Amino acid sequence: MAAFLLGAVLLIVQPQIVPSRPAINSNAETSSQSVQRELLKKTSQKNDFKENIHSNGSCQQLPQTIIIGVRKGGTRALLEMLSLHPDIAAAESEVHFFDWEDHYRNGLQWYINQMPFSYPHQITVEKTPAYFTSPKVPERVYNMNQSMRLLLILRDPSERVLSDYTQVFYNHMQKHKPYPSIEQFLIKNGELNVDYKAINRSLYYIHMQNWLKYFPLDHIHIVDGDKLIKNPFPEIEKVERFLKLSPQINASNFYFNKTKGFYCLRDSGRERCLHESKGRAHPQVDTRLLEKLQEYFHEPNKKFFELVGRTFDWH
Repeated sequence: MAAFLLGAVLLIVQPQIVPSRPAINSNAETSSQSVQRELLKKTSQKNDFKENIHSNGSCQQLPQTIIIGVRKGGTRALLEMLSLHPDIAAAESEVHFFDWEDHYRNGLQWYINQMPFSYPHQITVEKTPAYFTSPKVPERVYNMNQSMRLLLILRDPSERVLSDYTQVFYNHMQKHKPYPSIEQFLIKNGELNVDYKAINRSLYYIHMQNWLKYFPLDHIHIVDGDKLIKNPFPEIEKVERFLKLSPQINASNFYFNKTKGFYCLRDSGRERCLHESKGRAHPQVDTRLLEKLQEYFHEPNKKFFELVGRTFDWH
């Protein structure tokens, strides 16, 4: 009898590794599972977290929500707007934990250390746009927290391509480095260069399929990035409901800045706008080339609409 009780206790206290939803051959452990075991070992002792507790009762904790993308979709604007809510604690910088191997090897304790201090009633949020298009990230996030609430903000794919190029172009200009015109990236041998990374990032249905292998659709809220730019309040209201937050953000928190050409934020009488790098003018593109780009995205967009059960006002 004593041996039976001892065995039961050992079964209860033994840490378990949560398997991913897709079927995996039990005889062949994947490298991802092996790494995950090491991550969990590093965070299995409660003592590991004591130094993260502040005297005022706040602490650093794993995020309950992640803005997973998309690059140049409006992730920074979404995070800043969401931060207006008192129950949100947002990490300031992009963490790149799940997509950068050097960071991922550091373990979950390192990830926690990158988070802001938050109170028990608050939701911790981090955003790294590269997560959406990184094939290895969905499984890693799932292994950490199967109940994770994910935010994905998308824009018209063609516009996103132009924004993607614009960001890289200005980064080179600031370093006084030459950079090719967008036509040199979009055209190859007289045809649309479908191997251009910026185009691949806009094939939303491919990346979404990967996330849906691990998370149900009702755990992924898609924010319409184009509507967020034109009229942010209704989109933020939807995010509040998705995260089950009390309705604290209102229309008065947003005002249109004519000089910048986009909405800025007003919080407790203090006004702030996004960095000057946001809202930059896109390069002029030949109309025929732009039409070719929009035509290319027609079928991929249709597949994405069918996948998520809703449509967007994209070309």
